[in-house]
Amino acid sequence: MNQTTYLIGEIGQNHNGSPELAKLIVDVAARSIIDPLFQHKLKGMDAVKLTKRDLNYELSVTSANRIYNSPHSFGHTYGEHRAALELSDIEHYEIYLYAKEKGLDFIETLCAPSCLSVLKHFTPDKLKIASRDLTNIPLLSALAETGLPIILSTGMAGKEELDNALNEINRYHNDISILHCVSEYPTNPLNVNLNTILYLKENYPQYTVGYSDHTIGIATPLAAVSMGANIIEKHLTLDRKMKGTDQAGSLGIDGAQRMVRDIRLLELSFGKKDLFIDPSVELGKIKLERSLATNKILLAGSIIKDEDLHLLSPGDGFKYTEKSKIIGKKLVIDIVANEIIYSNYLE
Repeated sequence: MNQTTYLIGEIGQNHNGSPELAKLIVDVAARSIIDPLFQHKLKGMDAVKLTKRDLNYELSVTSANRIYNSPHSFGHTYGEHRAALELSDIEHYEIYLYAKEKGLDFIETLCAPSCLSVLKHFTPDKLKIASRDLTNIPLLSALAETGLPIILSTGMAGKEELDNALNEINRYHNDISILHCVSEYPTNPLNVNLNTILYLKENYPQYTVGYSDHTIGIATPLAAVSMGANIIEKHLTLDRKMKGTDQAGSLGIDGAQRMVRDIRLLELSFGKKDLFIDPSVELGKIKLERSLATNKILLAGSIIKDEDLHLLSPGDGFKYTEKSKIIGKKLVIDIVANEIIYSNYLE
């Protein structure tokens, strides 16, 4: 059976405070792709993810009042910047409905227990706990108590932090996925350590294991899938040059399509653990493999000797391992040099 990877397109704050922009990113995630060479219709992404914050539980007074004069700022202070990027519960619901129309699951990263207010309007398919909140035990309890499936990112966690988080959630349920992650934006390849995926699969076999990627490009998530990651999460944007701190490290429209295409084709490529001749190569095998052939003119009545033979294509005659079937046999017809010897040429 082919491996199926659950692909999450993270909208995050790349909507820049606009529900309409968020819907356009949903459109990117929902696109199916046709492989032009073999005409495979490839499944698009499986889900999109939004982040919900409560600014009353987000920043210290000093942090909120800090002047924020970055080119990516949406406000005079950092608090004003964060407020400008926040969508209301109703706007989250609106985007949820739009994603559902497109056949996508909808995942919410909730950053405070109070953010569970969105559940008054809709029920996300899964809840996500951001890397920074893996040690936020009150939040873990509040989210786990809903009974909804939970995805954890390990971007700021070692084994102790992960185990503590799992123990807390397991007080309520064990429908948990663990995403290897490095909270460096973008992530230096030297720091990715994809072998953590193998570690997680070996040491936490009861959970689904995946990878949340912050590298540039698509090579790393592809490699993660090849190592057994069952979930891939990647930031999406409409334009990597747009204003916003996460835009440059996200996948644009073309990049998103390439990643989905290549992961879906990779899934088709895994096959089964066996060595066999695939039916698709039979014609090529006949055309290109070598058969025993004459290296000189041989007349009818000649007895075939080893020194009369060499190997030529096509491969529809006797193989080298079948020499014993023709050496010492008498020809019933004349054969010119460099022709395949077939069974009906022999007495």
